[in-house]
This record gives sequence, C-alpha cells and structure tokens, in this order.
Amino acid sequence: MASTYGTYGGRYVPETLIPALDELGAAWQAALGDGGFRAELDELARSYAGRPTPLTPAERFSPSKRLYLKREDLLHTGAHKLNNALGQAVLARRLGKRRIVAETGAGQHGVATATVCARFGLECVVYMGSEDMRRQKPNVERMGLLGAEVRPVEFGTRTLKEATSEAIRDWITNVETTHYLIGSCVGPAPYPAIVRELQAVIGREARSQILEAEGRLPDAVVACVGGGSNAIGMFAGFVDDAEVDLIGVEAAGAASLGTGRTGVLHGSRSSVLADEDGQIADAHSISAGLDYPGVGPEHAFLRDSGRARYVGTTDDEALAAFRRLTRTEGIIPALEPSHALARVDDLDAELIVVCLSGRGDKDLAEVLAR
Repeated sequence: MASTYGTYGGRYVPETLIPALDELGAAWQAALGDGGFRAELDELARSYAGRPTPLTPAERFSPSKRLYLKREDLLHTGAHKLNNALGQAVLARRLGKRRIVAETGAGQHGVATATVCARFGLECVVYMGSEDMRRQKPNVERMGLLGAEVRPVEFGTRTLKEATSEAIRDWITNVETTHYLIGSCVGPAPYPAIVRELQAVIGREARSQILEAEGRLPDAVVACVGGGSNAIGMFAGFVDDAEVDLIGVEAAGAASLGTGRTGVLHGSRSSVLADEDGQIADAHSISAGLDYPGVGPEHAFLRDSGRARYVGTTDDEALAAFRRLTRTEGIIPALEPSHALARVDDLDAELIVVCLSGRGDKDLAEVLAR
C-alpha cells in the first residue's frame, strides 16, 4: 500500500495519531486479504448503493464529440462519495470504532457518511463550514434527518479547509473510540491509498463499459478535482493505458495543481495554495466541493510525471456547462462535474468519458441565484 507518491504523501501529524494510523493501515491490509470483506462490500455496493452505475452517451451536449458520462449521480445519495463511505464504515466496524467523525464541503460526503452510520447504527458527527451550510442547505437537512450531528465551523473562510481542521481536532481528542472517515484522497497515509482503492470501482466499471459500448478505449478521461477522489477513482481504471489521456479539471480559484506549490496540509505533503512563507491561501469556487486549497498526493505525482494534466474552469464556465447539460441531455449535474464538462469542447479527442460525480439538486439555489 502506497504511503508516498514520489516526493508527496507521507504523514505529518501529531504523535498521538501515529498508533491510530498504524492500526488503520494494518486493518486495511488485513481487509484486503480477507475475501469476506470484499464480498460484503460488493454486496452492499450492489444491493444498497446501486452499482454498477451506467455509462450514458451524451449525444447533444457536444455533437462534434462522442461523449459518455459515468453516472455516479445515480448512486444512492446522489454522488460517488458513498463508495468510500461504505468501505470505511465496514472497516471502522472491524476496528471496533462506533463513533464516526467526518468533514464535508458540498455536503455529499457528509450525507454519505450519515447514511452509512444510519445503516450500521454508528454515532455520526459531521463538521461543515457555515458558508457551505448556507450554500448546501438541502444536504444539511438530509444529514439531520439521517441522525447525524452537523457541527458548524465559524472561523477562516468557513468552508472545507476549516471543517477538515476541526474534524482532525475531534479525532485527536477521541482517537480511542472514533474513526475519522475522511472524504477525499487527502490526509496522512494510509488514507489516500484507502480512498483511491474504494473509488477505483468507478474507473474499473467505466473501462469495461466503454469497451463494450465502443469496442475500444477512450481518447480521454475527464474528471473534476477538488481533493480529487472521484478523479483518482476514475483515473485508476485507465492509468496503465498510455494511449488514454487523463485530464483533471480544477476550479480556477482553487487550482492547487495549476498554481500551487509543494507544502503540507492536513497531514500530507502535496501541491497546495500557499504564499511564499508557506501559509495556506484561501481558495474560491462556486462549487463547495472544489473549494479546497489542497489536493491528493497521487494527483501531484501524476501531474509531475506527465501521466495526467490538470486545467482550470471558471465559475461562469461551470454555470454555462451546468445549464447546457440540463437543457441538452435532461441531466442536472452537480456544479463540481460541471467544471469537467466545461472543458470537453477544448479537447483534441473524439471519444471522451467524463465522470459525472454527482447530481445537481444540492446546487439549485446557488445556480438560480445567478
């Protein structure tokens, strides 16, 4: 299991967390070697989450391309986040941890975490910036209905960075009884590797489905990147296929890979938005799920190695793509994958697969206010 990706990754945490991380890593390795763990997860994915998700041709969105959408918006709870939440909840039960803490930005990871905690009878506390709570009120209400306690974070930008910091503080205080169910491929090892493997089902399915539909691999695979979990899961199915371009799309105001520098954030070394003194800078995006000043370490490695490239999309471009997909395909996307959709026409590629990481009902108020 990877703990570093080139010069990125590792563990930059207080000593009090090292035993918990060691315990988690050992439990994960044991689970990977246990056929019962995989069987339980596969059954939950099929009968509870709704896998496999379809691969949908989008013929009117970009008539000059052959475009397919990997429909994670059709997964139970409305986004890819459930893949990871289910796996980590099963892992937490194996560890005997009955209390779960999580962070959330757009709210979809919070909803997924609250959902699996309701399913397994676990105590659930979700930290969320008060600005994100304002932007994502429907998801806040869903978490409450599912039995989670949503704790607002009122300092800094009141978004995902601060929510993550608070979740980590809670975990440090309650590490003996609590599992931190991190929502993206960030954080100290072994979290990036765990989240990648739990989200890799997206890429494995998409690869099989596009081969069945078209008889060949796509020219390009595209996914939005905040922390990067849907993208790393999508890329995992194609990273060994050198002929397939891997393209990550960041929010222009939160482009950790495009305009960032190497630094440490939330326990991991990666590419982050920071000033010359190494102080973490504020990120901005109309999309709460991309409003984060860091990114998973494997993405930074893929960028440096040249295996993947990363581009940006502005708020206005994402809004235009949101409206365009809605009107041309009858699919209302989340604002996060709308950033990826906005770059489709620019690509020198004919056959393209985009990860539609979530549905857009959570974003209607934000869109309609524009």
